[in-house]
Order: sequence, then structure tokens, then C-alpha cells
Amino acid sequence: MIFASNSNKFKYKPNPPQVLALGFVAMILIGSVLLSLSAAFTGGESLRYLDALFMAASAVCVTGLSVINPGTHLSTFGQIVLIVLVQIGGLGFMSMTTFAALVLRKRISFSERLILQEAINYSSNDGLIRLIRKVILYALAIEAAGAFMLALYLMNEMPLGQAVYFGVFHSISIFNNAGFDLFGVFPGRASSLIPYVDDPFVNIVSILLIFFGGIGFTVISELLTYPQTKKLSLNSKVVLYVSGLLIVVGTVVIFIMEFTNPLTLQPLSPTGKIFGALFQSVSSRSAGVNTLDPSTLRQSTQFFIILLMFIGAAPGSTGGGIKVTTFAVLVGAMVAMLRGRQDIVMFRSRIPEKTVYHAVTFTIIAFVVVVGAAMALSITERAPFLTILFEATSAFGTTGMSLGITPNLTPVGKILLIFLMFLGRLGPVTFAFALNGRKDKQPYRYPEGKITLG
Repeated sequence: MIFASNSNKFKYKPNPPQVLALGFVAMILIGSVLLSLSAAFTGGESLRYLDALFMAASAVCVTGLSVINPGTHLSTFGQIVLIVLVQIGGLGFMSMTTFAALVLRKRISFSERLILQEAINYSSNDGLIRLIRKVILYALAIEAAGAFMLALYLMNEMPLGQAVYFGVFHSISIFNNAGFDLFGVFPGRASSLIPYVDDPFVNIVSILLIFFGGIGFTVISELLTYPQTKKLSLNSKVVLYVSGLLIVVGTVVIFIMEFTNPLTLQPLSPTGKIFGALFQSVSSRSAGVNTLDPSTLRQSTQFFIILLMFIGAAPGSTGGGIKVTTFAVLVGAMVAMLRGRQDIVMFRSRIPEKTVYHAVTFTIIAFVVVVGAAMALSITERAPFLTILFEATSAFGTTGMSLGITPNLTPVGKILLIFLMFLGRLGPVTFAFALNGRKDKQPYRYPEGKITLG
């Protein structure tokens, strides 16, 4: 690591995926120990270790699934531990460590640059440290702006100190797409942002925080420098276009399916209906906060949200899922095939075959993992299969939405969701490379064969 000595005492040198995996595991274990302390829990008791491990994993993996109510069950110390884990998990422990090294004027080695490159899904080493510096500063600036606006608004409902505390906590949680909230501290009040379903200010501030947290740090950097450069990379164009398209399509679909639902959109004003559908569409792909209770949605809407959670956010962001770029490549491959074209073209650029293979591989692995976990959970848990599939997809997509079964999971169910959250945050391919330890290059190729499809 960055602060380690250059001693070659140990021959084993983990590769970048292994360092990332071990780093996340270390942060989860440290967080679980802190959350299991009696000082982290209210009422003078302590949290069971498995529950503390679950909450730590959910925070570091910026998921937001909870087996307890953070607003009532965690003390101020426990809440601070939780949100610090969210911040480290969202920005990446390597990014945070690198920023600390830069502040202390420490040298960043080439191997550490490779780990950083893997951590933020950056395609090159050029300008990597400069980008990390920008990433941290941009993230802190966005969180500070969100905290200020939320605190200013919440001052109308609570004392100044509590409003500032709530503003900071929820800004960090929402920007990092974690979805934890403290509003459960108020008796009889609905959780998350449900009381603000038709409030334009809270909706707009939260949607912007979710959007910037979910498009990826390299995209944010390019957007901020666009007035000078007038250029966006292909990756940024695809992320912005597909993210915008998914938001619009999701809003329209949810609006139509929930328009007559007396438990969600029907009682709301026209403005409330639009904001309710829009917020749910934006939040479903990774954020986890919600202004509509997911358990009251129609089953068709819940299944549609499962699809959005599976797609997830952008590469190098605080979100999970298969990523919007993977989804874009798959759709591009389908369109090219239906049109009889050999190449996948996006924004006048040809997508390499290697990228297509990666997209297909990543999607198949993710599908197998989610379906396999859902099948296992259907054995250990007593709940309808759609509810179980929703929970499993939410964990893998690091979304954090729940239909209410998380607090009642069996120990085996909690362990399964912990694994899903970890895998979703790290990425199945990165996890596979961490286990394998090396990427083999095939020294020869077999003769081409033909197989019938369709």
C-alpha cells in the first residue's frame, strides 16, 4: 500500500483486483467491530455481530439495506461510523488513501497507480493522480452543497444543530447512492424521503445528488471542463445519453403503471405524481432512497424496478449493477445484429469486439449470481419469490431498496446478501480476477467452427 515500506521480505504481491478485494474486506471488518460496540447502539446494549457485519458491508458497499433502523437503533457514534464507512466505500478506499498521501506529499508508486486505475475503472495511467485529486475535491464540493441546501430546508422542521447534522448525513448518503436515512428517529413518521414525495426542493436536490453520484467521477470531471475543452469522451457521451434515456423511460413507465394505484401516485397532485415517478426512476438504478414505499407498488412496477436495479449506474461511480455502458453495448449489439451490420457504432465510433465480449460475460455472470442467490434465498426465507428476487437484485445492484424482508432475514440469508453486496460493489469480473490472480494469454487458436443459432 501507499504507506508501506519497500521491503521485499514477502514474495507474494497481490494484483490490483486482489488489493481492492482485500481493502474492502478490511474496511467491512473494521466497521463491523466498531458497530458491534455498545457505544454504537442505543439503550446501553450492543448490536449482534452478524447484524453489525451486515450494516458495515451495506455501508462500505454503499448499498443501504438495513437490518436495523439507523435513526433509532444507532447512537450518534454509530451513525457517524456508518456514514464514514459510506464515504470511504463510495469514493473508494484507494482514492481516499491516495488523497491523504497527496496531502502528506507522499510518493505514489507505479503499482499503486495500477490499483487506482482498477478502482475507478480508468482506461489510462496518464493524468490519473490529477484525476483522483479532482474526484475527491468535486465529491466533497457536491456533498457540501447538498448538505447546505438540505440543512437550510430542514431548519424549518428541527433545531439548527440537528438540521446541519441531518443535512450532512443525508447529503453524503444520497450522493454516494447509499440510501441510509435517519428520519426513523421521529415516531410515526414514514421512512426515507416518503414525506417529501411532492416537495419540489427536496426532490430536485436529492435527484441532482443521486445523478452526480451515479454518472461516474471521470464523467463529472469532463462535464466540469467541457466549457473549456468542448469535448466529451465516448464513454461520457454513452453514460449521459443512456442514463438520461433510462430516467425518462423509467419515469414514463412508473407513472403509467402507478397512476391509478391508491397507495402510491393516485392521491397525489399532478406535480406530486410527476415527482414521485421521476424520483423512483432516478433512485431505482442505485440510490436506494425513495419517496414511494416500494412495498406498496404494483408487482409489475416492482419487476420493472428490478430491471433498473440490475442495470445500475455508470462505471467508476458510487453505484452498482451491470452498468449503463454494459447495457448500451448489449443493446447496440442487438441493433447491429437485427440490421445485419458487422460493427456496433456509437456516436460515430466503432466498439471493439473485446468490449462486446466483456459486456456479455459480465451480464451473464451477474444474471447467474442474482438468480442463483434468489433461488438460495427462496429456500432459507419465507417470502414470495418476487420479493426475494427484488431483495437479491437490490443487494447486487447496491441499490438498497427493500420490500421489507431484510430485518427478518435468517442468518444464512444475511450472509448471502452480504456476499451479494460485496460482489456487486467490487464487480463479478474483478472478483474473478482477484480469485484467479492472473490473466492467462492463450498461446494458440483453434480452427474456426460453425454452430447454428436461432
